[in-house]
Parts: sequence; structure tokens; C-alpha cells
Amino acid sequence: MTRLAYIVSHPIQYQAPLLRRIAMEKDIHLTVLFLTDFTSRPYGDTGFGQAISWDVDLLSGYRWKVLPAWGYRDSVAFWKPLTVGVEQEVTSGNYDVIWLHGYAHQAHLRALVAAKRRGLKVLLRGETHKTSTRQSVLRSAIKKIVMRRLFRHVDGFLAIGTANRDYYLSHGVAPEKIFMMPYAVDNERFQAAAIGHARHTVADMLGLTGNRPIILYASKLQRRKRPWDLWTAYERLSPNGVDEPIPYLVFVGEGSERQALEAMAARKGWNSVRFAGFRNQTELPAFYAAADVLVLPSEREPWGLVINEAMNAGTPVIVSDQVGAAVDLVEEGVNGYVVPVGDIEMLTSRLRCITSNPTLARSMGASSLARISRWDFEADVAGLTQALAATSGGSRCGQASTI
Repeated sequence: MTRLAYIVSHPIQYQAPLLRRIAMEKDIHLTVLFLTDFTSRPYGDTGFGQAISWDVDLLSGYRWKVLPAWGYRDSVAFWKPLTVGVEQEVTSGNYDVIWLHGYAHQAHLRALVAAKRRGLKVLLRGETHKTSTRQSVLRSAIKKIVMRRLFRHVDGFLAIGTANRDYYLSHGVAPEKIFMMPYAVDNERFQAAAIGHARHTVADMLGLTGNRPIILYASKLQRRKRPWDLWTAYERLSPNGVDEPIPYLVFVGEGSERQALEAMAARKGWNSVRFAGFRNQTELPAFYAAADVLVLPSEREPWGLVINEAMNAGTPVIVSDQVGAAVDLVEEGVNGYVVPVGDIEMLTSRLRCITSNPTLARSMGASSLARISRWDFEADVAGLTQALAATSGGSRCGQASTI
């Protein structure tokens, strides 16, 4: 049995069911080490601009503990929380392998150093791909040097998708050290919930009448998510620039851009735009089931798990080419479209194509469901198991590394 310690910043709604699934493996003894547990209770989310309390279970079904910390613990940044004792936990916790979720917190880097000095194996799972960050040429060159040095001390990389794998390869990681552990959601729960909701559920809630197509945006209303791109494309769906488009446009989410978007919609005087606000995990499947297409036009998007969620409801998707999920989850013209970030003309064309052809939308939706059904927690467990097998052997008594 492999004694595995997973170090992650905080309880994450998408990860909890995966951790429960891993804990069921008889050959893996999993302990999750959180740097803080603030998301397990009501907290203020700066991105949504409001208090959030997740309505799904984040902590049951697996072993976990919260590492001690000094000072403020209700947010996560490089120095927050100021975790203490991570070295002691790594060296005295009787672990074989340390699994790090990212490297953007000082505790993760300290854990890496402690693990290598102890002679333990280290796995890394991150989200970065080549367009997920914006940096100058100089900073990019410096970062590449730093990452190459850092990655030399990692024994196995758990790639969340193709773009993430390619990022590791571009930083000198050997292909045999990379194992696919796809970014997945609880497919079973989302599919069951979507089946349980009829289209009229959302229509009645939002006052949508007739059998008009529904375009859905479900993300934080922030500049980086580019909701204005979708708004501009939607304006162009107007038959004459004055009358409202035939499809409805539904924004799900909160954020800094909501007020301005609402004001713009009000000036248009169209009754075809709705702002549904923040919706919790158990509420979202109804919106996905009602939508004819989901759009995520973000720039610098590490993955975009909303794409997974919508596809589980059998919904076509349109994403920008800077969305990490695009390479693996969107097959051009089959279950959706990938458009260059900021290309309003192409986004408009793709929206018109799907919303004007119900037969095509249904076909694309069926392809979405079939495709996402293979991108699941079982694939995650298989990838993690392969990584543990490949890096096992001598982890408790191996030669300690200098770092």
C-alpha cells in the first residue's frame, strides 16, 4: 500500500468527490493536507463579490487535516495562510509519496524541499498551459529557467489535459514522467441532475416564454472571462440592429462586470437578456439542461470546468482558444466550436449556426455527453495509479536529494 499525502490549498467543490473516489482504492492510503479550510464554511469570494456557502459536501469520505498556520486564514495567496509545520508533517507523517496541487504557495515549495531531503517521491498536478498566464518576454524567459530547475526535483507529473502536458514538455520534462490525470467533475452527479430537470424549470424561473433558443454564460463576470465578447456577439444576432435577437441570453454568475452589463442590456430595452446571479453547485444542472449552447470566451483560462459540467447535460459548447479544456473536450463542428480569443465575428457566426439549427444543436449535445463520459474520475484514478507505480520503489529508503 502506498501512503500518499495530498497537499492542497483548501477544500475545493470539484475535488471532494474525486478524493472520496481515491480513498476507496485499497492500495492507496490517502491523507489530504489542507493549508486552510475556509471554503468549508461561508466565506467572502472576491471574484463573485459576495458571500459563498457551497451546497455540496466538501469534507466527508476521506482522511484530512488542516495544517497549522499563523494569522489570517480566509484567503489563499503565496504567503497566505502562513503555514507552519509542513516540514514536520512531511518528514514525520509516515508517507511514501507527496502529491502537490500546484506550486504557487510557499508551503508547497517547502513541502517539496522537505520531501526530497527525506528521500520521498513527489508528484505534481497543476493547471498551467502556455496561454494561461500573461508575461513579458523577459519574465517568461526567467520563469522558464526557474521552472526547469523546479521540475527536475519532481518525480511524476499529473497532467490535467493535453495543453498542460505540452507545458511540461516545453519545460524539459521527459514524456515518461508525465501521466494523464484529466480535470474531471462528478459526471455521475451532473448527468443525473441534468436528466432530472426539464427545460421549463429555468424558463419558468426566469420568465422565458416561447420555444426560443437559450445561450448560456456561466462563470464569474470578470474582464478576464470576457463576457463583453459574448454580449457584443449577441448584439450582432439582432436581425436589424434594433430588434432583440431570437435566442435568449442568460448570464449566470456575479462579478465586477455585472452592473455594467445590466446597464447596457437595459439601454437596449431588450427582454431577451437575463441575469440569474450566482448559482450553487446543485442549482447549475438545471441551467445546463435548459441551454442550447454554453459559451466560455475567456482569455488565460487554465481549464474551465464549467465546460465539463455543461457537456454532462448534453449541451454544445463554444470556447476560446485560450481555454485549457478546448484541446481535449471540444471537437470542432462535432460537439461545439473553438474560436480565437476576442474574435467577435467568428463567435457570432458560431452562435448563429447553433441557435438557428435545432437538429445540429441536439446532435452536438449528444456528442458532448458521449465525449465527457470518457473524461471521468476512473481515468483520474488510473492515471494516479500509473504514476504511483512508476515512481514507487525505494521511496522510504531512497537517497535523499539536495535542493
